[in-house]
Amino acid sequence: MCIMPETKRATIYFDPSLHRALRLKAAENDTSISDIVNEAVRESLGEDAADLEIFEERKNDPTRPYEEFVREMKRRGRL
Repeated sequence: MCIMPETKRATIYFDPSLHRALRLKAAENDTSISDIVNEAVRESLGEDAADLEIFEERKNDPTRPYEEFVREMKRRGRL
């Protein structure tokens, strides 16, 4: 692992079994736990950004009351 000057340090507490799994995965992939965690967080934030983009695109879509939606789902046999 190469620590870049622009990286920030944080303390994270893992369940022992999760930490063990991370250590094994890091060893298997010849990488560090930090690299694995960084990639997982990056992916998670990317998914959040994609969700927010979709919400923004659909913010002007018409809406209808929840009760109406449920009635329609029941009528179609979906509930």
